[in-house]
Amino acid sequence: MSANQGVGEPDVGVRIKRIYEPRTPDDGARILVDRLWPRGISKARAGLDLWLKDVAPSAGLREWFGHSPDRWTEFQHRYREELRDSAALDQLREMSRTRRVTLLYAARDEEHNEAAALAGFLLHDSL
Repeated sequence: MSANQGVGEPDVGVRIKRIYEPRTPDDGARILVDRLWPRGISKARAGLDLWLKDVAPSAGLREWFGHSPDRWTEFQHRYREELRDSAALDQLREMSRTRRVTLLYAARDEEHNEAAALAGFLLHDSL
């Protein structure tokens, strides 16, 4: 999923975007889904509506994955398991049903990151 690809209707659904990209009017609610604050960006510049740390992968899973495309499928499986009973994911799912949300991430890899995985989980309601 590219950084500006959206899912759903124009005013609802899920998009993903690097936090370093400027805010745009069609972002809707801007939600940071990384556990760690991104380097080199101020809170003012980030323009967040919410920092949902509890929906991020555990430190152990994040370190194991290391944004390796070869581990992407297994990462998604393990991440899905971590989120199985997540109140934070339920909150995100509810928000995405009623308005546009943009999941923000800091990773350089636009295809293999937790925001892309989360968008897929939300789109397919697979948890």
